[in-house]
Amino acid sequence: MSNKKTALVLGATGLIGKELVKVINENNQYEKIHLLIRRPIKVQNEKCVQHIINFDELHKFSELFHVTDVFCCLGTTIKKAKTKEAFRKVDFEYPVEAATLAKENGAEKFLIVTAMGADPKSVFFYNRVKGEVEDALTKINPPSLHIFRPSLLLGEREEFRFGEKIAEKASGVLNKLMIGPLRPYRGIEAKKVAAAMSLAAQSNTKGKHILLSHEIDHMTPSIAEIIR
Repeated sequence: MSNKKTALVLGATGLIGKELVKVINENNQYEKIHLLIRRPIKVQNEKCVQHIINFDELHKFSELFHVTDVFCCLGTTIKKAKTKEAFRKVDFEYPVEAATLAKENGAEKFLIVTAMGADPKSVFFYNRVKGEVEDALTKINPPSLHIFRPSLLLGEREEFRFGEKIAEKASGVLNKLMIGPLRPYRGIEAKKVAAAMSLAAQSNTKGKHILLSHEIDHMTPSIAEIIR
């Protein structure tokens, strides 16, 4: 009987999701990786199976959540979503439904990316939704819940975001100045977050775990050290 792991990734076309697929594709512990996506992507690995779906009908794909690890990298922006309601659907409703399906199908781990500043009582809508989804996932209580709160994400995005591009350009200098209490707010590369998610998935820890940006940075050795 095989002891290999299986995985499901939601949000494989995003900045972190793309990097995550690269990492776990090369991890020999996984024999099958299911990707729930809206459009096809190029993945040169036969163990990676793409499922083109409408996320409003996520419940119809319940059987795909019968895996070892579920990685949720879903996320959008108000500008892209157009409305607060549409934003909340992607950043709250889909992840909560995914976590519910994961638990119902016996998944061992649920790993999700939220954001630095996630707080259900925040006056900022973005941070408030991120905090609310964390609270909802805590109530669902999967066997092992890993929450990653990165700061400004660095990496090549498919869409051009002017404000984030300017911030990314300045991050090289700003990161050196952000020491002490400011250290958690340093920009972090998306591939480091992806590597941290893969590393956390290999642990046997139970319960809820929250990792802030600087903690993610510290826990990630080179990707080569993570891959077995």
